[in-house]
Amino acid sequence: MTANQCDIGLIGLAVMGENLVLNMDSKGFSVAVFNRTTEVTEKFAASRAKGKNIQPTRTLEEFVGALKKPRKAMIMIKAGNPVDQVIGELAPLFEKGDVIIDGGNSLFTDTQRRCKDLEGRGIHFVGCGVSGGEEGALKGPSLMPGGSRESWEIIAPIFRKIAAQVDGEPCCRYMGPDGAGHYVKMVHNGIEYGDMQLICEAYAILKDVIGMDAKQLAETFTEWNKGDLDSYLIEITSQIFRKIDPETGKPLVDVILDKAGQKGTGIWTLQSAIQQSVVISTINAAVEARVISSRKDERVASSKILPQPKPKKFKGDPARLIDAVRNALYASKIVSYAQGMELLGAASTQYKWNLNFGDIATIWRGGCIIRAKFLNRIVEAYKRDPALHNLLLDSYFTDIIEKTQDNWRVAVSTAAEHGVAVPAFSASLAYFDSYRQARLPSNLLQAQRDFFGAHTYERVDKPGVFHTEWIESDQKPVGKTAERKESSSRHAAE
Repeated sequence: MTANQCDIGLIGLAVMGENLVLNMDSKGFSVAVFNRTTEVTEKFAASRAKGKNIQPTRTLEEFVGALKKPRKAMIMIKAGNPVDQVIGELAPLFEKGDVIIDGGNSLFTDTQRRCKDLEGRGIHFVGCGVSGGEEGALKGPSLMPGGSRESWEIIAPIFRKIAAQVDGEPCCRYMGPDGAGHYVKMVHNGIEYGDMQLICEAYAILKDVIGMDAKQLAETFTEWNKGDLDSYLIEITSQIFRKIDPETGKPLVDVILDKAGQKGTGIWTLQSAIQQSVVISTINAAVEARVISSRKDERVASSKILPQPKPKKFKGDPARLIDAVRNALYASKIVSYAQGMELLGAASTQYKWNLNFGDIATIWRGGCIIRAKFLNRIVEAYKRDPALHNLLLDSYFTDIIEKTQDNWRVAVSTAAEHGVAVPAFSASLAYFDSYRQARLPSNLLQAQRDFFGAHTYERVDKPGVFHTEWIESDQKPVGKTAERKESSSRHAAE
């Protein structure tokens, strides 16, 4: 292949990078590849890339020389400093109008910074969320590009073609300026945390309360995947329960250590939600569940010390509880997505991204880990009302919650009775119960704040801001904490 002939270049030949290159090649694009360790490039060229329209390069200069103008280079390496390092070496070799695409799980604020820096030098920068794991990268991922509209137009013909396709529609749409694409991917990952934890809690109730074995669990999840819960995660869960460990003959899931890992995107989602004052309690519970699972030794030790609930044989109707758990899973999932979409809305307003929630739900229908039939319903909800503030308020989802809420409560209360931890189910239900109530006990909280810190309060019967002297002058203070303090120090009390 002669110089300046490749449609796109890719830097970083780990599994995701390799698979994306093969995907691009299979869609008719010629690709230049570069890896810092030349042996990796050589190995790829001699094996999976052999005989394909893929050009291995040994230096960044050779890599840049292989690209058609405007040059398009995608970086698929570990987020953080390594990305800055590669950009630092690549940008001086690029010209105005060329495009650098970061396809890793970068923090959106890093993407905003890089975008500003490179656009200032006339080089386009795209922060693109890529979801779907190894298989998605090879066969068609969900792609969430963010950057200038102009940079999107340059890469769109390639990205729309290599993305997953659902109903003839590519799972790739322009998300918005600078960090919008990586932010959407971050929230996608947060929702993914929630989805996975909710499925684990359904499994815990079915296994620990009813006593279902792996075969029964596989059958149950296979059945659930035929209905409203039809999704990639439910499908793979049914397959996981069928896998037998060749060494022990036991279901493989039973010999896997219950110690979950995480790469940080869930925590970033929580941090952003706190900054935006948005409640994402389902995702929060899922992240915390991973954290507590990682403290395995501590849990084993505490299990020998702390009191356990009295062993209780489940005396109810197993079929009814299975149905209740399915409903709890569906209702909690709706809450999780409602929270995720609200967070996207808050960020869109703060960063002036003008995110299109219908577009986001559309591109999540295929290729990505959270792909599900249910996303079509979210697309429809935003078609009905593009300014919808909370998914729960859409008539379709309100009806589902109405039908499932009794069973949802049965599942959560049964788990509590049997001592089975279901933090994400419980957090989702608590969010729903808080959101649907016209009056919460926060009136007492405001009274407490005014008592100890003179923080003032509003009233239900008249406008204005009020403060009460809660202790009459002839009353004795209540304990040491009620000693009178200067008003300035009171305001610092909280």
